Amino acid sequence: MEQNEKAALINRLKSVAGHVSGIATMVEQDRYCIDLIKQIQAAQAALAKVNQLILDNHLHTCLTTAIRGDNPDERERVLSEISDVFSVTNRS
Repeated sequence: MEQNEKAALINRLKSVAGHVSGIATMVEQDRYCIDLIKQIQAAQAALAKVNQLILDNHLHTCLTTAIRGDNPDERERVLSEISDVFSVTNRS
């Protein structure tokens, strides 16, 4: 992953951490349930974006390298990894 992409991901993750910390404070303050749910949804959306960016990077680097390579076992391993990730994601 390139340095600028990594820095952007770190910033997004720090933002998510701030959201989660804010949610914990809201719970401690007995804030309105719907306000909590909205903040949780915002944190989930931010994490989903991080996930998307990491997947995009993986597809354009690791997967592309494996597909272009000469090792069929490595190709199958990387393809299987991606399939497994989506199987786990869809089960959640």
